[in-house]
Amino acid sequence: MKILITGGAGFVGSHLADRLISEGHEITVIDDLSTGRYSNVEHLEGNSSFRLIIETVLNQTLMEELIREADRVYHMASAVGVRLIMEQPVKTIETIFHGTDVVLSRCARYRKRVLIPSTSEVYGKGYSVPFREEDDLLTGATDKHRWAYACAKTLDEFLALAHFKETRLPVVVARLFNTVGPRQTGQYGMVVPRFVQAAMKNEPIEVHGDGTQSRCFGHVADVVDGLVKTLETPACFGQVINFGSDTEVSINDLAKRAIELTGSSSEIRYISYDEVYGEGFEDMQRRVPSLEKAGRLLGYKPTRTLDDIINDVAEEFRAEAPASKHAQNQ
Repeated sequence: MKILITGGAGFVGSHLADRLISEGHEITVIDDLSTGRYSNVEHLEGNSSFRLIIETVLNQTLMEELIREADRVYHMASAVGVRLIMEQPVKTIETIFHGTDVVLSRCARYRKRVLIPSTSEVYGKGYSVPFREEDDLLTGATDKHRWAYACAKTLDEFLALAHFKETRLPVVVARLFNTVGPRQTGQYGMVVPRFVQAAMKNEPIEVHGDGTQSRCFGHVADVVDGLVKTLETPACFGQVINFGSDTEVSINDLAKRAIELTGSSSEIRYISYDEVYGEGFEDMQRRVPSLEKAGRLLGYKPTRTLDDIINDVAEEFRAEAPASKHAQNQ
């Protein structure tokens, strides 16, 4: 099949491209490299089944052509990371919603199967753990920029499901919970690569808040397994489905585990949210998904542990370190 991946040079998108090419599909990636990296897909450039287009999904004429010729569309392009959201709220909202509107309208025109990724952020300050897809959503006030991403993604979900309701567009909404693994950068506040990289350098690990807040971290390979199955499973069309891991860990314990697994001498340093993100930042104490629906529809069950994630991220940093030292010596 011919498959289009928007944002395919990003973290999850590039792993998705790897998986689909390994299954014999022809892959076109469109990415403006604003948060994605060319290095994520560079290894695919010599493959005759791979094409990279460096352009924005807001180019409507180009998207019309790419979607018309595709059999499946994975719309992975998005603004990502809490830090980027706080620093560039206008870009966040425009990139997310306008891009999704362009993709969905063209997929509706040509009746293409399409996956729209969403985020655990949409659950906001909800307290009914574990979070189920049918739960009410509770976000904060509009003057708290932290919620711009959640609200934009919620609007994406409404738009996708409206297309399904009106025309039975074969669309799936995937809510991703803290997906982690190789190629993820800590540049925009992603906690696991930040912790692992600091630990490997024996630098202080900076924990935001008091570290008692907890999250569930899913390996990108497990998540991609689920995403690939959704568009081949008609029972998923018109559905919102959680993906990730349901194994909960505090941020304090995550930092300690990163230190242990890397043999680090790093200390843990605590920094207030206000110092990192500005006054009035709001965070959630727990974020745990229910994976019952994904299991029922797809047989989805994460197989990789938090230790697997930390070790895989550390292995990538070790592999990159010699190249960095060589470049500095040139």
